[in-house]
Amino acid sequence: MSREREYVLGTHDEEIVRLALQHRVWRPRVLDGWMHAGFTTGQTILDAGCGPGYATADLSEITGPRGRVVAVDRSSRFLAALKARAAQQQLTNIETFEADLDEDALPDVAADGAWIRWVFAFVKRPQEVPRKILGRLKPGGTIVIHEYLDYRTWRFAPRSEVFERFVLEVMKSWRDEGGEPDIGMDLPHWLMEEGMQIRRMRTIMDVVSPSDYLWQWPKAFVHSGPARLAELGRISEDERQAIVADFEQRAASPQTLMVTPSVVEIIAQRPR
Repeated sequence: MSREREYVLGTHDEEIVRLALQHRVWRPRVLDGWMHAGFTTGQTILDAGCGPGYATADLSEITGPRGRVVAVDRSSRFLAALKARAAQQQLTNIETFEADLDEDALPDVAADGAWIRWVFAFVKRPQEVPRKILGRLKPGGTIVIHEYLDYRTWRFAPRSEVFERFVLEVMKSWRDEGGEPDIGMDLPHWLMEEGMQIRRMRTIMDVVSPSDYLWQWPKAFVHSGPARLAELGRISEDERQAIVADFEQRAASPQTLMVTPSVVEIIAQRPR
């Protein structure tokens, strides 16, 4: 049995639960992006870096029984969670492949579309991986990307030094693993170098209060992220507790505002 290939954020049960909440919060914007890209029934869609497959299941319903979703991830644990969900929901048009986007070849597929979210920020060869994915698109095929543009926008108003140090440590942990949290700055240029035509770009960033549903997305990460940093030895247990306490104190005040990490949505098309 091959050793589980970990992510900097982990593949444990708590992370799978957090990713489920994250997808629920982001689902309306994801569906809107897919609609603008023209994802529809009967198509083949490549889900690159699918994780435990919450978006994969939605894509499966969109493509329908005449289409298929090719889901790729390097984590056998995430793929096992996806397979279990697909079986439970009787989604028979999903094909899973265990592959490292940095190291391995992608499945030989001619895709009508590709979807990738918060993956380029973690790979070690961020200019080569898009080239791999784009190489699997048919002429006229589209790719929808959600990636961080400026992670440091994640902060409170009034500002918190404790929390802003935590955000910087998260970014440093990604970079130490070879990733780049602000990869969205580079992607449009790389896509155009590969001959892709940018059909839509927009920045997604919100200012929310504790009563907003969107608050639940960063809240879930604050419950797991500091613990992961402590597990990796990047922060002390006292620092972990201070981050969580600071967040909970601010969440208890209806006057608190939070600015979310800025994300760029890119929809690009291969010329016909």
